Amino acid sequence: MLPTLRQLQYLSLLAQHGSFSRAAEAAHVTQPTLSAGVQELERVLGAPVVDRGRSGIILTAAGTEAVARARAILTATEDLVQACQGAAQPLEGRLRLGVIPTVAPFLLPAALPRLKARFPKLRLFLREDLTHRLIADLKAGLLDATLIALPYDTTGLEVAHVTHDALLAALPRDHPLARGASVAAERLIAQELILLEDGHCLRDHTLTACGLGPQKHMQEEGFAATSLGTLVQMVGSGLGVSFLPAMAVAAGLADMAHVAVRPLDPDITSREIVVAWRAGSTRGPEARLLADLFGESVASKVAPMPVPRRVTPRG
Repeated sequence: MLPTLRQLQYLSLLAQHGSFSRAAEAAHVTQPTLSAGVQELERVLGAPVVDRGRSGIILTAAGTEAVARARAILTATEDLVQACQGAAQPLEGRLRLGVIPTVAPFLLPAALPRLKARFPKLRLFLREDLTHRLIADLKAGLLDATLIALPYDTTGLEVAHVTHDALLAALPRDHPLARGASVAAERLIAQELILLEDGHCLRDHTLTACGLGPQKHMQEEGFAATSLGTLVQMVGSGLGVSFLPAMAVAAGLADMAHVAVRPLDPDITSREIVVAWRAGSTRGPEARLLADLFGESVASKVAPMPVPRRVTPRG
């Protein structure tokens, strides 16, 4: 006798949510139904998969192994269904896409209307989160594709290029370095440098581009921002200088703040925006279509760099 897909789904949801009640709600069944399904799975496997306690459930060693294999089976089954449904027409039905927060608000507003017009039968589910969590969910089969920035470890994944996104200097408008048409990177990092808080890949891209070690800079750093919007406001308030992705600048992120944006000299610093998916997934052709469409959307939104203004420093 073999486990059923339903039993494997119950186990996966139980591991994900940590309680029978929340797992049952996610599975759209009653708690006794889910509990009975897990008990039957344990009889089939010949070993307990969870320890039940007052504080919740804990996976046993057998349960941990079973969850990993169950998710792989469920992911392969979903890929099979999607491949059959999309054989005649790509990007129909459900697609779960993860997007990092330093890309989502700047690329998606231009891309989503284009995507809806071209693929009207697509049901797109979006999740915005940090890169490491999106990739973990992608590999676990909880997402079908992710829109992320490289460099990043993409072992076990395939990627399709969307665009290169330059990093630009962001300074208070009355900062002496804002007087020129460009800023040398070594002069910028000698200032009070504000970055996104730890966990954002853009932070690591900036530190790498500046030749700074992440651990070293964490010890010296005075300020960290939780989002690009907060970072821009901190720079505009005169707390320090930073780097902004050109995509965010083109979307107008710095327009309303007391911030000057300048290209770096030499202009060689950028991150690569890509769509990533599980290696061997049948969603690969659709992910490549997404990458092409996102690339078209970026090209349609390219804005010229602001003309440098000479300003008189305060005080």
